Amino acid sequence: MIIRDANLQDAQGIAHVHVSSWRETYKGLLPDAYLANLSVEQRTRNWTRTFEQIKTGDSICVAETEDRRIVGFSFAGKNRNAEYDYDGEIYAIYLLKEFQGKGTGRKLFEASVERLRSNGFNSMMLWVLRDNPTLGFYKRMGGALVGEKRDTIRDQEVLELAVGWREL
Repeated sequence: MIIRDANLQDAQGIAHVHVSSWRETYKGLLPDAYLANLSVEQRTRNWTRTFEQIKTGDSICVAETEDRRIVGFSFAGKNRNAEYDYDGEIYAIYLLKEFQGKGTGRKLFEASVERLRSNGFNSMMLWVLRDNPTLGFYKRMGGALVGEKRDTIRDQEVLELAVGWREL
């Protein structure tokens, strides 16, 4: 498995992982209609725009197989949550289900932490749905629950948990 910095040409592969992993991970947690309406084409446009407008300090990494198939990604940068005293944030980290539990998620996570460190960040946080099975992964990686918020996705209320790391 190769972990590397992503580029604009990876937008479609990232979009595929984004949509597929949401459908795999959030089935039963988010409305079926919402998940069914996710579009690789729309996500590709979103990721293309993200690459075109990337901010200083942001980093996007991909996990790819030896045959160059993108199977996971992470996106990290400056914390967007002023109410939490962390300077960095992992905005997204997703991995196709068939590659979970094999160390690839850990490698993506560690790559994001390293990119945050190299961009001058000393602490970080992320958001995870309360019932997302990856919450245990974040706790094993040393994260502590530091807050929560309620959100609504397609008329369904969800509880998101803030997980933080005081030192990177």
